[in-house]
Amino acid sequence: MADIATNRKALHDYHILERYEAGIELKGTEVKSIRAGFANLTNAFARIENAQAFLYGCDIQPYERASHEQHEPKRNRRLLLHKQEINKLFGQSSIKGHTIVALRMYWKNGRVKVELGVGKGKESRDKRTDLKKRVEQRETAREISRFNRKHA
Repeated sequence: MADIATNRKALHDYHILERYEAGIELKGTEVKSIRAGFANLTNAFARIENAQAFLYGCDIQPYERASHEQHEPKRNRRLLLHKQEINKLFGQSSIKGHTIVALRMYWKNGRVKVELGVGKGKESRDKRTDLKKRVEQRETAREISRFNRKHA
C-alpha cells in the first residue's frame, strides 16, 4: 500500500477517534494525474448527503497530456462505502465538534483508496502538549544515540 498523499494537518488539528477505508469514484484523467503525483489532501473532508458520502477539498491537478476531456481539480468526488458505514459516519459527524477528515490516499490492489477519520477538534493547549511530547521524544532519541556512539 503505497501512499499517494497524506493530510498531516488533520493529525495536528484533530483527535482521530475512528478510521474508515473508502473507495473513491475517479475519472481516467484523475487516475493518470494521481499516478504522476499531483494529488493534495491538505484541506480535504467528507460529508454525508442523501445517504451518500462525498469528498470535498481534495485537489487533483489536471493531467497535462489528456487529449480531449479534462477534469475539474477541486470537484466533489463520491466515496464508495457500505450503507452501514455511511449511516455510522452520519451519526458520528452529526455530533457537535466532530467532523470527517481525509487522512491519506493510497493504492490498494491497483485501486485508489482514501482513509477517513472521524475527528474531534483539538484546542490550542492540546496542540502545545503534542509539540512538547514530540520535542521530548526527539531529545531522548538524540541522547540515546549519543550514548550508544560513545560506548560502542
